[in-house]
Amino acid sequence: MTLTRPDDRTDGADRTDGADRADLAVADARLETAPAGKVVEWAVDRFGKDLVLAASFQDVVLIDLAVHVDPAVEVVFLDTGAHFAETLAFVEEVRGRYGLNLTVTAPGPEADDWPCGTARCCELRKVVPLRRVLEGKRAWLTSLRRADAPTRAGAPIVSWDDAFGLVKVNPLATWTDDDVDGYLRDHELPVHPLVPQGYLSIGCAPTTRPVRPGEDARAGRWAGTDKTECGLHEAG
Repeated sequence: MTLTRPDDRTDGADRTDGADRADLAVADARLETAPAGKVVEWAVDRFGKDLVLAASFQDVVLIDLAVHVDPAVEVVFLDTGAHFAETLAFVEEVRGRYGLNLTVTAPGPEADDWPCGTARCCELRKVVPLRRVLEGKRAWLTSLRRADAPTRAGAPIVSWDDAFGLVKVNPLATWTDDDVDGYLRDHELPVHPLVPQGYLSIGCAPTTRPVRPGEDARAGRWAGTDKTECGLHEAG
């Protein structure tokens, strides 16, 4: 397991996306109906070691798919310093199960003045550390799904991520909640211990609550505020 902090990597590394945006649009259209595993295969074949999988560890579907394609794929967990103890324990359980090539980030000292729930918390504890990890990479895999929330309804399979300056691949974009539950069940994968308690979208402990009946899955995130995204997926 590798631990990185925001100041562990230098700025200004040579960056090449290795992809023309028109080519990405073609790939996105072609992969729209492809099985998620095939999307992962496409990403691994195209980007190799320059591919990173960013995982919240709420579920392990994408991790399971990815390590079957490339057991050495780099998996990144953004440790904000405010996660539930259950989340941290689950990360270790999954790491051990798969023998993950796991990188765990930690916020830099500049985050000390912005505790969980304050204006710049997510920027300094998630966005900045992830940006450091992605420096020099060409693509990242995410578990973003259109069913997550209305703000994500237009999420593509493959696109150029302007915010981070590389290709973004969402193999699970078309999956429904039933698809995820079915995969977890059929492959006998572990489930985050807070999910049975009604936590359907799990972030940091101070800003996450169980979802009430009839609410969408992300209603328990930043409840009582107008915030819907942490900054990692602002563009969908």
